[in-house]
Amino acid sequence: MPELPEVETVVTGLRQAGLAGRHIMSVKVNWRRSIIPDTPAALRRKLIGRCIETVKRRAKYICMRLDDGNRLLVHLRMTGRLLIQDGAPVADRHDRVILGLDDGRALRLHDTRKFARVYLVAGPDAPPLCRLGPEPLAAKFTAECLAAILHCHRAIKPLLLDQHRIAGIGNIYADESLWDAGIHPARHADSLSGDEIRRLHRAIRRVLRRAIRAGGTSLGQGHTNFTGATQQWGANAANLRVYRRHDQPCPRCKHPIERIVFAQRATHYCAECQPLSCKPGRRGE
Repeated sequence: MPELPEVETVVTGLRQAGLAGRHIMSVKVNWRRSIIPDTPAALRRKLIGRCIETVKRRAKYICMRLDDGNRLLVHLRMTGRLLIQDGAPVADRHDRVILGLDDGRALRLHDTRKFARVYLVAGPDAPPLCRLGPEPLAAKFTAECLAAILHCHRAIKPLLLDQHRIAGIGNIYADESLWDAGIHPARHADSLSGDEIRRLHRAIRRVLRRAIRAGGTSLGQGHTNFTGATQQWGANAANLRVYRRHDQPCPRCKHPIERIVFAQRATHYCAECQPLSCKPGRRGE
């Protein structure tokens, strides 16, 4: 599933393709369950004639602000792709939603497994946006902010994946951030010392920024930036230290990277660099 860097890459591509400022002239829904909560007829009525004022990212959502104040959200999930196509749309059985634009192009949601979703919501304070935690790259996301989030007796990795706590981090970047900070994924959040929290805060931001610069991480059927006529695969796989590198040597200590299933998620870590036991004096002891 695309995470923050992949969605940010798609949003950047949509901006570069000139989506902002375009008016929606037609709406075609080929898979009813792709849209929430409206019916296809209601969605057409609400969208046709509207101007897409801005294209931004919020957590893992592509967020298009319309000129009536509503937000059109796209969550790509496992296999969703967005393609801006010149001219009349070419028929494709995997296109779930197609928006015709006033410049003759079309914005297509292409989704082979039908997991992607399109939401039309009444502004930034409506669900699901209002339920999201802070953005980890925002100025307000300080080490103190992270400390407040971690003040609970939960394992650190599933807490990082909780979009209500922190928005945009998924399995790849949770593993990478925890390795960078030297923290075991099963450590309880309230056992982290102040120094560990500061290290984790720096690690999260460093890992995400590096991935954004690389255009995200493309693995197998993962993220592709579908804007224009070309496929641009993210290059961040070359930067991964632990994710999907099990049995390979840790870049830091050369101990073999381990893979376990923790909290129902594949988890990669170095047992040498990320010990599970807490040292005396850490929070929670």
